[in-house]
Amino acid sequence: MKVIFAALLVALFTVAAQACPDYRLGGKGLSYNATELYQSHSFKVIAGGEEDLERCDIRVLNPPPRFATGYVTESPDFELDYSSTRGYALELRVESECDAVLLVNTGAGNWYFDDDDNGNLDPKIRLTQPSGGIYDVWIGTFDGDACDAVLILETF
Repeated sequence: MKVIFAALLVALFTVAAQACPDYRLGGKGLSYNATELYQSHSFKVIAGGEEDLERCDIRVLNPPPRFATGYVTESPDFELDYSSTRGYALELRVESECDAVLLVNTGAGNWYFDDDDNGNLDPKIRLTQPSGGIYDVWIGTFDGDACDAVLILETF
């Protein structure tokens, strides 16, 4: 009996240790269309998490194609219900007190990741032809530490 219980604990620990970002889990709900985001909107968040993206093999589409790195939570920080309008680019960027990372699963099911494109070790992703739908957004950190951050959404 002790052997079975120990094996069960090891199996549960292994599954828990291999958790990855899961777009099926809920995040803080946001709902905007392209014209509403023509004026930027900001949302406070604690950047970071315990899920090591290097273990998750999330291949992102933004050039150059690569794997995501850093630490995020399993659940998205935000779920953006976005109504796209032709001709608007959607930008998601982070301002933080640390080396933040940004991971996004779009309404079309594509993964995007950035580490430093917003300057000052902060991430930025600009989608030039964004689809409508639910965007799951994670704000993490490169080294796994947590810090205060702000997600900024804006269209151009």
